Amino acid sequence: MSKKRKRTRSRRGMQVVTLCISTTMVLILLGMVVFFVLSARNLSAHMKQNLTMTIMLKDSVSVNDAKLFCRDLYHRPYAHNIDYISKAQAAREQIKELGSDPTEFLGFNPFPATLEVQLKADYANRDSLRWIAREIKNDKRVNDLAYMEDLMDQVNINLSRVSIVLLVLAVLLTFVSFTLISNAVRLSVYARRFLIHTMKLVGASWSFIRRPFLRQAVGVGIVAAVLANMVLGLGVYALYLKQPGLLDVVTWQVLSITAGSVFAFGILITLFCAWLAVNRFLRMKAGELYKI
Repeated sequence: MSKKRKRTRSRRGMQVVTLCISTTMVLILLGMVVFFVLSARNLSAHMKQNLTMTIMLKDSVSVNDAKLFCRDLYHRPYAHNIDYISKAQAAREQIKELGSDPTEFLGFNPFPATLEVQLKADYANRDSLRWIAREIKNDKRVNDLAYMEDLMDQVNINLSRVSIVLLVLAVLLTFVSFTLISNAVRLSVYARRFLIHTMKLVGASWSFIRRPFLRQAVGVGIVAAVLANMVLGLGVYALYLKQPGLLDVVTWQVLSITAGSVFAFGILITLFCAWLAVNRFLRMKAGELYKI
């Protein structure tokens, strides 16, 4: 009798371990999708803010006037960062790049002072760029203005496509995850279907019968979520060692939301699947238990 009990406990322990492993693997995949969706959004904002609008100032604009112009632009809602490049600095940079000094044979510095304006992500689109460019060109201190409108459009289009693909992948993976975890939980409850029926015969309420199964499901969800977050954390750390600049895109908010999503999904999905599986067997009669 004791050997039979040990075998039963061992079998149940293996079922719990199998359920925990399968849930962990599903949660890792789900966490990766959440991580990449959030990172893609931050990458979109990061790339847009790195797109630069170059404002070329007139030669008559002094350094003080240029700094006042910078201050005025900083008060605009679209300005994220502004760098002032003086005529002398522009000449030095061009001499270093070209390997020759144009001022020697021209007799003057042909390079204008410029302002490199990085826009906020919400304004890095075709419509916003047009009215921003029109507003800046109306200033008397501005000689010309240049920005890569086609590049910005291409960045927006590519990021939109990536976001759609990740969203579709997230929906599909959520459905697949629910199916896999549901099957694993159902198999775990299936092994104890006769115990459920026996408890019904002795007069136990449905809520009393469900309670240990739901408690076990929550425990499995928590353990699987912890393991999944550990694996995801190690993966992010490995990426960071190869690309330290990854922290510009992968913020603590991204990591927190990803970890929280894995925990919430792990607990809720296992709890819900266990509730469905137990209810299914609670509705069955004794003869039906032998036919499944």
